[in-house]
Order: sequence, then C-alpha cells, then structure tokens
Amino acid sequence: MKWARPAPSREIHLPEQAQLFEDRVHCGPRQTPPKGQLLKWIGNKQRMAAEIVSFFPRTMNAYHEPFLGSGAVLATVVPRRGFASDAFGPLMEIWWALKTEPAKLNRWYHERWNQMMAGEKVEQYELIKASYNARPNGADLVFLARSCYGGVVRFRKADGYMSTPCGAHRPIAPEDFADRIERWRHRLQSTQLDHMEYEEALGRTKPGDLVYCDPPYSDSQTILYGAQSFKLANLLESIERCKRRGVSVALSIDGSKRSGDMICDLSLPKGLFEQELFITVGRSPLRRFQMGGRTLEREVVADRLLLTY
Repeated sequence: MKWARPAPSREIHLPEQAQLFEDRVHCGPRQTPPKGQLLKWIGNKQRMAAEIVSFFPRTMNAYHEPFLGSGAVLATVVPRRGFASDAFGPLMEIWWALKTEPAKLNRWYHERWNQMMAGEKVEQYELIKASYNARPNGADLVFLARSCYGGVVRFRKADGYMSTPCGAHRPIAPEDFADRIERWRHRLQSTQLDHMEYEEALGRTKPGDLVYCDPPYSDSQTILYGAQSFKLANLLESIERCKRRGVSVALSIDGSKRSGDMICDLSLPKGLFEQELFITVGRSPLRRFQMGGRTLEREVVADRLLLTY
C-alpha cells in the first residue's frame, strides 16, 4: 500500500476510473445521488457519493450500509438488494417514515416549519429543540437537522442533549422538502432498514456482498450521537472477519486536513486493505462552525477511502 500525500481527487484516481462509470458499476439503476440533501448531517457524502460508488465492485450479491447517516451513498447505489442500519434510533425513525410513510415525514417537517415561521425564529427553534431533548424523536430531529447552525447536529456526551444553536439561514420551504422526499423515497424501496449496532449489521453479511462503512471520524466527529464511545479498532476487527468470509468492504475514514498539510494518523492492521485513496471533500463545515463561520482557505479536507479488495 502506498502512503503518499493526497493530491486533488481527480489526480489520484486509479487508472480504471477513467473508464465509463456505467461500464464499471452495476449495483442498481442509478449511479448519481438524488438532487438535494434530504438531511444535513456531519460527514454527509452527498457531493462525493458518485465518486465513492465508482470504486465499488462491478457486481454484488447484496449491499450493506451499517452507518446510514445522511444516506447519500445508499441513495446513489440504489441496490437491488440492500440492508441499511444505524445505531441512532431517532435517525432511523426518519428513514422508516421516508420509505413507508412519506406523507407523515412531510407533515413532521411542515408543522415545525410553520411553528418557526409563525413566531420569533430562534425562540421557536429552541422550543423544538427542547421537545427533542425531552424525548429524542425523528419528528423533531428532521427539522432541527435542516435548521440548526451549519447543519452540525451536535450532541452532549453526558446525556445525548442536542446543543447546536439555530442557524442564520432560512430552512427550505415545506414544498421543497416534499420534492426531496419524492426524489429520495423511491431509491430505498429495495433496502431493508434496521435499528441496530454495526457489529450485528456486519455479522449478517454473506460471501459476495459489499459493505460500505462511514463511521464517526475519530479526528473530528466525536460530537455525533454515540460517537464518543466508538472505537475504530473494534470496527476494523469486524471488517477483518468480513474479509475472511469473502465480503468486500469499503471504509471512509479520516484522511487529510489543512489542505493536505496534516495527514490523519491511523493504526491499520497490515494487509487488511488492498487500496487506499483520498477523496477531496472541500472546506470543513465543522471548522467553519467552530470558527464562527469565517472562510477557511487553508481548511480543505480529504477523506480516506480504504478498500479490502
């Protein structure tokens, strides 16, 4: 494995990526992400999803995504047979509603949007946030994710309390959100959605399957719900067991920061991954949040994409 300083992503692709996209990936009827994010979420792969999927195997028996998050990669793959899950219950409530009760999901958003617009914006946001913190639920979370500052959904370690303040932007209108629901929901129809820990999700994979893992990044995403206790070493052990069973695994994880001046140091088992790539993400939204929204010319980030095949 070559460990080199990452260049812009289009300069570090493997030679195969120059081939036609459709000739290399046959995992579903679409290989482009739906227009517009459904959820704002730390680590959202919306802009990079097509590039990530371009490195997936040409064929697979089933597709698995055990850290569903914003769902951008799943919605790009559109697997003919898929399994997607997350350990965060309120998040999975949103995905279940999208797949099976889209009208209810739209109503959740519409009611809270009307509440915010009918009163003083920040005050109403805080009321919705207080409702979520009193009883974590998908109905409040779907609106908070789209209206909080920078889309950085931050949770307190001690009790899971969401602490992100209201964003300066105007949340998208309900009719626009309804359009996104329609664009997204059809892409999940062949995917089973489950609330479970990643160990269980990886344990149900079979030879010939593909797993895409997008776990919390240890260098930047410990503010995510449950991420404070996440251990990369444990995930790597599960990935190694998958590889021994003939399951292919792609892992997105910390790469480089500060426009390539800082390479995130990871302790990776020798021989587990066959390829290492860097995917340019852009300027860090988390750093912008931490530094009061200032433009960050030197904060370009690249994700590491590790492949067991």
